[in-house]
Amino acid sequence: MNSQFEATPLPLPLPSADLLSIARLVPQGSRVLDLGCGTGELLAYLINQRGCSGYGVEISDANVQACVARGVNVMQLNLDEGLALFADNSFDVVLQIDTLQHLRNAEIMLRETARVGRMGIVAFPNFAHWPNRLAVLRGRMPVTKILPYQWYDTPNIRVGTLRDFEALALQNQLHILDSFGLQDGREVRFWPNLRATRAVFKFQGQLPL
Repeated sequence: MNSQFEATPLPLPLPSADLLSIARLVPQGSRVLDLGCGTGELLAYLINQRGCSGYGVEISDANVQACVARGVNVMQLNLDEGLALFADNSFDVVLQIDTLQHLRNAEIMLRETARVGRMGIVAFPNFAHWPNRLAVLRGRMPVTKILPYQWYDTPNIRVGTLRDFEALALQNQLHILDSFGLQDGREVRFWPNLRATRAVFKFQGQLPL
């Protein structure tokens, strides 16, 4: 399914502290593609406050309608089918914010993110955060604010850590420009794999010569 909706931007409240931290990584005036954009909260902020343009991609009917209400141009598309409709370097920035863990073809979509955008930004729940480690030591899967589901009803296909993504980026010849953790909107750069609930990476599509 592939349909497109457009709307006029409206005044909106600020997004969450974590999303504001991620938004600062996006240069002013960028052309942005937000993969798995949800209700369009981040993209609406980038359009209204940072002079960006672009599209969100979302599969949920309810989220598509929420994007339209926020004034976000949105395409209804199943990301597991790929991004073949976009040419190389079509966008300045491609976002995958809390999307990677839901995708069946996560590695392929990561390479597609690097192909379609001059820069990619990925964020996902960091499973190595110390409370999660403690829960596993106690023999239970963690249930937290950022991972709120029980093991038997979670929409997450997989979980990962900062170190896992570093290895995946190297395996796929991606050049990491910046990485850090987020904890309640604050950047965590000292031991982020242990101390942060969310991992954030900014990267380009190939290793420098």
